[in-house]
Parts: sequence; structure tokens; C-alpha cells
Amino acid sequence: MIDQSIYKRMRFPIGIQTFSELRTDNYLYIDKTEYVYRMTHTDGKYYFLSRPRRFGKSLLVSTLYSYFSGKKELFEGLTISKMETEWTEYPVLRFDMSRAKHVNKETLEAMLSFQLSEYEKIYGKAEDAIALNDRLTSLIRKTYTQTGRKVVVLIDEYDAPLLDVMHEDIELPVLRNVMRNFYSPLKACDPYLRFVFLTGITKFSQLSIFSELNNIKNISMDEPYAAICGITEEEIRTQMKEQVKVFADKMGTTFDGMTEKLKEHYDGYHFTWPSADIYNPFSLMNAFADGKLKDYWFSSGTPTYLIEMLRKFRVAPWQIGGRKAYAISFDAPTERMTDVTPLLYQSGYVTIKDCSPVTGLYTLDIPNKEVRIGLMQSLLPYYLHNRTTEGLTTVGLLYEAVSYGRIDDALRLLQTFLSSLPKCDNTDYEGHYQSLLYTIFSLFGMYVDVEVRTSQGSIDIVMRTHDTLYIMELKLNKSADAAMQQIDLKDYPSRFALCGLPIIKVSINFSSEERTITDWKIKKI
Repeated sequence: MIDQSIYKRMRFPIGIQTFSELRTDNYLYIDKTEYVYRMTHTDGKYYFLSRPRRFGKSLLVSTLYSYFSGKKELFEGLTISKMETEWTEYPVLRFDMSRAKHVNKETLEAMLSFQLSEYEKIYGKAEDAIALNDRLTSLIRKTYTQTGRKVVVLIDEYDAPLLDVMHEDIELPVLRNVMRNFYSPLKACDPYLRFVFLTGITKFSQLSIFSELNNIKNISMDEPYAAICGITEEEIRTQMKEQVKVFADKMGTTFDGMTEKLKEHYDGYHFTWPSADIYNPFSLMNAFADGKLKDYWFSSGTPTYLIEMLRKFRVAPWQIGGRKAYAISFDAPTERMTDVTPLLYQSGYVTIKDCSPVTGLYTLDIPNKEVRIGLMQSLLPYYLHNRTTEGLTTVGLLYEAVSYGRIDDALRLLQTFLSSLPKCDNTDYEGHYQSLLYTIFSLFGMYVDVEVRTSQGSIDIVMRTHDTLYIMELKLNKSADAAMQQIDLKDYPSRFALCGLPIIKVSINFSSEERTITDWKIKKI
């Protein structure tokens, strides 16, 4: 038995994104300094990295800040301390764009002006530099002249001001122009720059860093940098070995059992292929700190732009995962999307799961249990017309009934709940109820799929619990008898004859007038 007081003394960096604080206050730090050395000792000068939110981008920027500031003492004992010999100090200009979320043009310009003025107090400002881009140009040149060293520019979350207006036709171009003008000096100031690094979630092609700064290297899908952010399984088993042992003891399981639980909840990210398994660092650190397996990433905030874009492109819940695409389609600019794939991938809601060596097609799917459940919870209000609290309670009761094999009770409960919802549009087609059931069943954490093809047709819904496989056929304004006849006529169960589980056929009829289930039939095979 491990002394649980050890757990209380472990320091996990929850919400701490400052490298110096992690190192001086003895927080757990997963050593990524080999990547820092590699990136800063190549022929490249301009780099861009895209990763989902809460994935350690800001900590990486902070690490670069400390490195270029020559803070050798902070890196003692880390990999880079065995590689770097010079530790040259450079002037560093760091801009944090995450401060400019939910802003209009005036607020954005004021925020940029404030960040510039902080450095202008140190390095000075040309009298004729009034516009933001002129001030940045002046700042870089004066910094170079005053220090005698080339300048490092770090821009964290470069796209943050644009994300919340991505779906807006009026605000997006306005804010995009402000950002484009601000970034434009980076190319003209090349002789004065030692290193430029930008992070973000999405790619906006009409910003100058991509349209004008044509020598920027996008390392987002480069295999050597696949694990530059996030935590790999190897790092968990080595650098976090003791923490895993304590967590396992607290959860009453073994070391291997604990790693499997962590893998199920927080693993599954790949930003190239092949790639090591990458865990979400925010969720992982919170789980260790709390000693619990909870859904942390979604509880930190579901971006409204994602839900808006899913609605704009009319993406059904089951269409989010299981996508196949070429890299040019999902690692692509987002403001001119013809479908939602680039946004889903770059935001971290789907990730690379495979790549065909023959076609070059990537398979994209939802990374793990945490993301799947959190995503479905964020979509649930759309179907429940904002009665989410009652809806989640109903989902819990439905889960209990299904877990104990009481499918009849579950359908009766769902019938009662749906009949209590207010009348609204877009409920007069079968797909609405198919999407609703898929969302609810996904929240169970069980296997669920729709439109499962057989030799004679497609099954509306297939759900697998720990001991039963359910085959479901849905009808709208018809009858449960008609739905059951279709299951039998097309012999849907034969598709799963070798699954090794008892099979139950379920036919359900919905009424567009009553907006709920009117009748159903359940037959065991």
C-alpha cells in the first residue's frame, strides 16, 4: 500500500503555463526541451504550430521564451542541458493573443497597442510610427539596434481574436484585416529577426503569415514534432511512473490497469501518421491532481464556433467521426471551408487514426471517451431545446435501465420525456430522431453506430452493451410493426451472427404530431 500523503505532496501544473514557475516551484514538467533544441538549431527561422486548445502550446511558447532569454539555470537536468553549449541571450518579444477573445475592432486594436507599448517603454518607438504595423516594425528595428542582437518574436494563439467570429460574414473580415496588418512586418523585418514562432488552432489563409510570409514552416503535421505538445504513453510510463503508481493505488487497480483507464479516457491523438499515442495534457494533469477520471477538457469550455459550424454545415452527430480525407482537406485554411472537416481536426474533436499507404487517405475519428461524451453533451441542447438539465437526468436514468437490460423501461422513460418538450421546427423527419438517439446512446459510453450496412440494406442504429447487441429500426408516422417487419424481411441480425452476444431487435415508431415515441416492439433472438 502506498502512503496517500505522497499524493498530496505531488505538484501538478493545473492552469500554469509559465515554464519558469514550473521549474522554480517544483511542479511536474514533462521534458520537451529536445524539440526546442531541434527547432532552434535548423536552417528554418519562421515556424507555425497548430494544436487544439489546452494542449500545452502556451507552455511551449514560455519554454522558448526562457530558452532565448538565456535562462540556463531553468533547464538544469533537462535534455537540452546536455545539448546546448552557448546559451546566447536574445531580446524576445512575446505577444499573447488569447487576451483578445470576444472582442470588436476597437478592443482588439487597443489590446495590441497595449502589448506593443509595454515593449516600447523598454526599447523605444519611432515618432512617426502610429499604425499598429508601423509600431511593430519600429519596435523590432529599435530592439535590434539597442541590443545588438537579432530579435525573437513569439506569438501565442495568433488566431484567438478570429475564432468566435469565424461563422460571421461581417465581423470576420474586419478583425482579420486588423490582424493581417499587425503581422505584416514580420517578412519585411527578416534581417533583424533570429526566430519567429506562432501557435494557433486553425489556419486563416488570408492572414499575412500564410499569404505573404511564404517561408514559414508549418510543423503541425511533421513527424519529428508530432509529440512536441501533449504527453506520450512512453512519457507517462517513464517520467510519470511514480505518479501512475500512486494514482493506481488510489483507484484500487494495478499500474497496467491504471494506464489502460487513462488511455481510454485521454489518449488517442495523432497529428501525423505514423505517430506515438498522444494524451491530452490538460485532462491528464487534472485527473492526477484530483485522483479521478473525469471529463476535464470539455468542462473547460466548449467553443461556440464549433457548434455554430456544425449547424451551418448540417453535420449529424454520427458524421463527426469516421471521416476519410486527404491532408490537404483537413490541414487547410478554415475561413473558406466547404465542409467542417478542417475545423473538427484542428480543434481536436477528430484526430488521425490511420493512413492508407496506397491512397494516402487519412482516417479521422473522435480521439477518446472524454471527447466523445463531452461532444455529445454539447450537442444535446440542440435536440432538447435547452432543457439540458432534465435531459441529462433522463440520460442517466436511461443508462441505468439499458445497463440492466430493461430496454422497455428505457423506451417508456424516453417517451415520457420527449412528450414534455416544447413544440419546435425540424422534428418532422426520421433523421432528427435518429440523431437524438445516437447522441443519447453515445453519452452512455457504449458502442453505437448508425446506417450500418448489410447485404440487404442499412440498419438505423446498432448499440452494444457489455452483454447485449441491440438492432434498432426507426419509423416516423408509421408503426413499430412495419419497422419490425423490415428487420425480419432484410434479416438484419444475420450481419452479427458471430458477434458472440445475445441479439435483441427493437422497432420504434415516432409521431411528428406528438413529437415522441408512439409504439415500439422488442424481440429477443
